[in-house]
Amino acid sequence: MKEYKMRRGETLEERIPDMEAAVEEYFGEITGTEEYKGNDLYVVGNPDNPVFDRVVAGAVKYSGKKDWLGVEFEERDPTELDADELEAAGEAVDTKNDFLLEATGRDAKSRRESLKREVEDDAPDY
Repeated sequence: MKEYKMRRGETLEERIPDMEAAVEEYFGEITGTEEYKGNDLYVVGNPDNPVFDRVVAGAVKYSGKKDWLGVEFEERDPTELDADELEAAGEAVDTKNDFLLEATGRDAKSRRESLKREVEDDAPDY
């Protein structure tokens, strides 16, 4: 499971007031929920895009802090995809990036840079 924080000054609730509807719009019908750190996240067991095997997404709440977005994309092995499904792979990447941008207000480059900073901050000092 990956967790993403929002842009400074913004909250997940402001960006996506109806998480359930957003998950269904981007990935397909919700088939259940899954507990993660005391939060129920939405599970799409049969996503619209054939590249995804399963998608889990929702708000991860921390006491005294802003909510984070928790997501897990289970994808099929690219070597198992036929020609039509390979075309859907590009669409799958766009769908993931569009959803993450709407939820966090951060594009892929900004999310990568933020992740790098977190890793550097966690590095031990020698």
